[in-house]
Amino acid sequence: MTSNLPFRAEHVGSLLRPECLKVARAQREAGGITSSQLADVEDQAIQSLISKQESIGLRDITDGEFRRAFWHLDFMGGLNGVQLYPSEQGIQFKGGQTKAMGLRVIGKISPAPHYMIEHWKFVAAHTRQTAKAMIPSPTVLHYRGGRKAIDPEVYPTMEEFYHDLGQAYKRVVSDFGQAGCRYLQLDEVNFAYLCDDQQRKMLRDRGDDPDQLPSTYANLINTAISGRTDGMCIAMHLCRGNFKSMWIASGGYEPVADVLFNQLNIDAYFLEWDSDRAGGLEPLRLVPKNKRVVLGLVTSKVGELEGKDFIKRRLDEAARFIDLDQVSLSPQCGFASTEEGNLLTEEQQWAKLRLIVEVAEELWG
Repeated sequence: MTSNLPFRAEHVGSLLRPECLKVARAQREAGGITSSQLADVEDQAIQSLISKQESIGLRDITDGEFRRAFWHLDFMGGLNGVQLYPSEQGIQFKGGQTKAMGLRVIGKISPAPHYMIEHWKFVAAHTRQTAKAMIPSPTVLHYRGGRKAIDPEVYPTMEEFYHDLGQAYKRVVSDFGQAGCRYLQLDEVNFAYLCDDQQRKMLRDRGDDPDQLPSTYANLINTAISGRTDGMCIAMHLCRGNFKSMWIASGGYEPVADVLFNQLNIDAYFLEWDSDRAGGLEPLRLVPKNKRVVLGLVTSKVGELEGKDFIKRRLDEAARFIDLDQVSLSPQCGFASTEEGNLLTEEQQWAKLRLIVEVAEELWG
């Protein structure tokens, strides 16, 4: 692992889209501009975003996922054998649904170059700091649709599916490393969902075993990240759903904590702890001394700004279970896991990120 990663002040990655980008994407969907013209708008918006991140003192720099509509669908649709398609309904959150898009496996999943590596290269070429890449965890391809989304003629057994998916991801991770990426984040919602009683019932009802999936997923992820190059930090972000300030799951990390911290070859964990839905901080006791945790104590779902004293008290609570030398600070999730974004303003977003930087400097220097 790269020794200085994660930084003390972090962010998950996605950021609210500016109006100019929203307009350009709408124009592209309507056929009013070309793909090249949209890319020009994205390039300009991302360069401005990079400068803003640097100006407030962030050292992990992202493109805000400005080139994506969904945090996971866009990437998954770029894998060989995977199809992104208009589905009958969107992903159900507490209070609404996303756009109706889905994923299905229609052919053999095979290793191949992924177009999003070029997105990371653009950030790396335009920042003086560390460019972080964010990709969805491979588990997403199974969890969302289950066995029904995987063509049985292509994959008669799930073992074959998990093998090929792991190998495809291994190639992607290796390609990021060969391109110079030293900071790669897997966005992994499913381990957190496995702590929710309703989600566990849904899995059992469709024929999956929620008690077995953590180990199955751990093996898949370990295969995926075995393509890492020397010096690469692999982080994992966990949350319970993030769309227009809505959520999906509840439940503390205890049911998956041992597998999460001790079976996964992950260097650092971005953990959501901004509300009671995430449970207590006790699972931190299981984090090994050689791993780091980024505590998501600042919410990205509402604009109200947390107080510094509140954050420091929460960190004092965490110190009962983990050495604060192993700890960093971040929002609990991105500000725009989908292009719609959460229900707060850009000004409020940046105020929260400045707060994180300031608290980190006061505590760790």
